[in-house]
Amino acid sequence: MNFHILNGDSLAQTFAQSNIPGHCIICRECLIDGPAQAADLDNFWSIRANFIAQGYGEAREKYYDKVVKELDQIQRLPEEAEINLWFEDDLFCQSNLWFMLALLVNASPQLKIYRVFPMEPTLDHWNGFGQADAASLEQAYAQRVQFHQTDLELGLALWEAFRSKDLKQLQTLSHQPSACFNRLPEVVQAHIDRFAPQGQLGRPERLIVEILQGNPEDFTAVFKAFWQKAGVYGFGDVQVKGMYERVLGMEELI
Repeated sequence: MNFHILNGDSLAQTFAQSNIPGHCIICRECLIDGPAQAADLDNFWSIRANFIAQGYGEAREKYYDKVVKELDQIQRLPEEAEINLWFEDDLFCQSNLWFMLALLVNASPQLKIYRVFPMEPTLDHWNGFGQADAASLEQAYAQRVQFHQTDLELGLALWEAFRSKDLKQLQTLSHQPSACFNRLPEVVQAHIDRFAPQGQLGRPERLIVEILQGNPEDFTAVFKAFWQKAGVYGFGDVQVKGMYERVLGMEELI
């Protein structure tokens, strides 16, 4: 049986219009933001629930119902299942993808796992499935790429380096070739650039300062300009809004 792990509810809506068979599991996490290190999976969910509650104002119960309950299906996949991972190339999607690989391999090392890439060319590479219709999803699925052992090992190593904040190791891993990952050097460097020396701003915040200095407007305009300059991050409006508000509090920079 086919299972599809989708990168969010937006893709799920388009996917439902396609003729692709199989059961869908939706990943609603945002591991690009907040802690990702934990002693075990139960502890991981608890840490993430606390972070989402504090940082996003969502109740812990809602996190468990919308995120944990959905991804817990991975623990019960049949060994003969084929798993298709529908994730884009930006950092937001990649960090979630690496985690999905860790969950899958831990659940059953025998699973056949495939990566489904958004179709190229697109008007904006980083927008990925955002431009897709049902027909292009079917085409993308027909061109899926299987994870072999070396690809899985790379994905697991990327997740370990990411969650432990080992930026040096992450950069080293990004240069390993794999048909299952695109633009890893660029994506990993964008992540590294988030972390600046003490007293300085990371790349995303510097971009927001630049946008505000050039043409101070409302948040909608800032978000659009940020996406055009740094789509590699894949940040949603919630993540950018948080940085935007922090930058606005630093009046001397604007």
